[in-house]
Amino acid sequence: MSLDHETLARAVAAHGRVARLVVALAEGSTPRETGAAMLVWADGQSGTIGGGALEFEAARSARALLAGGGAQSLSRIPLGPAMGQCCGGAVTLLTEVFDARALAALPDAVFARNVNGPARPPLPVQRLLRAARSSGQPPATQFTGGWMVEPLAEPALPLWIYGAGHVGRALITTLAPLPDFAITWVDTAATRFPDDIADGVTRLIAANPAETVAYAPPDAHHLILTFSHALDLELCHRLLSRGFGGAGLIGSATKWARFRTRLARLGHSEAQISRIQWPIGRPELGKHPQAIAVGVAAALLARAKTQHAAKDATG
Repeated sequence: MSLDHETLARAVAAHGRVARLVVALAEGSTPRETGAAMLVWADGQSGTIGGGALEFEAARSARALLAGGGAQSLSRIPLGPAMGQCCGGAVTLLTEVFDARALAALPDAVFARNVNGPARPPLPVQRLLRAARSSGQPPATQFTGGWMVEPLAEPALPLWIYGAGHVGRALITTLAPLPDFAITWVDTAATRFPDDIADGVTRLIAANPAETVAYAPPDAHHLILTFSHALDLELCHRLLSRGFGGAGLIGSATKWARFRTRLARLGHSEAQISRIQWPIGRPELGKHPQAIAVGVAAALLARAKTQHAAKDATG
């Protein structure tokens, strides 16, 4: 796993001083793996390092560190004896406090820092950093020689969702907690959206959502699920005219057959039209909004991981 700079930056902007807890080392059976992280501030938190007693006590300790003006702490926690958990393993937790100044000091690619080791990076860390520079590929998250090494997260996949109805809301609930996506949510009026929208989701209000297509990044993935078939068709037409990373459309087989015919009449080739995925999600899971969202999320996660792997392979 990687350090998610965007999520950390949003938390610092909202709350000032924020504690980041990361699993520096996971030994034996543990709830989460090395690199799992969460953020804690005075009256809230986000992310998870496994829940239960471990997370409760870790969050309590992090708030004490924030209140006391501390900057960093490291602790090894045997889950059985200390927490009464049946995992049987041990977790080494690194807690670090970030504010705007600390955030600005983060490097671009790999965050390597001394925790309880020598002042200069030990030889294993030097080798990791040299290998990362020469290959262009980030090292795995690890705690070695008293130093913590974490790559910064890959840029999130731009995801544009058109429609704030039942399926749109289910998609946001499922996808917003994931660090893999930068979500823009589009609809025609503020009243179409819920009162509370997850952090990291950009709400975009437009009288004609089809006009917002021009502002999406070229590699964005688009999900079309508005209240209007006419608007859905116009969104498909604009996307096909402009280009996109990926696109999906919700609706019946009859709707898609009509759309294919109309899009062809608008001048789009069969190959172009076939780039729009229909149906979205996994039909065998059913038509419940949350079932659709689960299927869509699985497909998008696979897409995001494939894109990151391809980028790593090409350097």
